[in-house]
Amino acid sequence: MTRGCQVILVDIGPLGALFYPADEWHGRCVDRLKRVNEPLCTTTPVLAEAFHLLAPGSNGAQRLMDFIAGGGLRVWFLDEPALGCAFELMIRYRDVPMDLADASLVVAAEQLRLQRIFTIDREDFGVYRVRRGHRHVAFEMLA
Repeated sequence: MTRGCQVILVDIGPLGALFYPADEWHGRCVDRLKRVNEPLCTTTPVLAEAFHLLAPGSNGAQRLMDFIAGGGLRVWFLDEPALGCAFELMIRYRDVPMDLADASLVVAAEQLRLQRIFTIDREDFGVYRVRRGHRHVAFEMLA
């Protein structure tokens, strides 16, 4: 994945809502996705949560697999240094608390120089900051 390109990170909430029509956020997330022109990207911990939420073998899980296979969602993999950074973030934000999926998105934002995220978790992502040198910047949330 190219650093600094206009990519939008995707959190678990929209993935669950997009592929589970009974979710209360389904319609809003589908409408928002229709207005997104940039490539979407998520992390492997977020995918693990999404497939757990959608239940293995479900129609929603299959639709998510098809979406990824069709190029609708890029996947960013954490290497060992990135995982270490995620663990550090989980300790720093333990009062929120921050889980591995959220930490992986913050690390991806830092390493790929991204700031936009498609999430319904405004409370937590309103607290998290992306390190840019000596500064820390807020996420630009799409919901």
